[in-house]
Amino acid sequence: MTFTFLDFDRIYGKELDLHLYKTIPGNSEKDWIPAYHFDITLHGESYSIGKIDIRIGHNQQLYYGGHIGYEIYSKYRGHHYEGKAVQLIAQVARAHQMGAVLITCNPDNMASRKTCEYIGATLLEMVDLPPENDMYQRGEKQKCIYSYSLEAT
Repeated sequence: MTFTFLDFDRIYGKELDLHLYKTIPGNSEKDWIPAYHFDITLHGESYSIGKIDIRIGHNQQLYYGGHIGYEIYSKYRGHHYEGKAVQLIAQVARAHQMGAVLITCNPDNMASRKTCEYIGATLLEMVDLPPENDMYQRGEKQKCIYSYSLEAT
């Protein structure tokens, strides 16, 4: 099955904009799925205040790693920019007919957990990572698994 990246060079919001800087094709041999990677900027600005990515599709590893990953640089934190960027990137998932996405974080990452609450994601469970998972092998032991419905947003 061939995957087609859609035209999401820029996604404009009221406070933030997302600027595509790379796409990564899937690799079935490595069990990777296609992904979009964006810089996050303040609306109308060109400098990056963080990054966000979205993986399109489903596989077992995504249950632990999530569809969406984000980071806001420390001097820009405290303004809900993570949540606002997630709400913007949801357009990409909807365009690929995804009804919901998973967002995961470590249980002690209170900022990410608050972001999930801010956007209205539902905590499905807290799980122990399987020992064969690459995150487990890097020292992470548990993940909070959130589901973010794209139907009502």
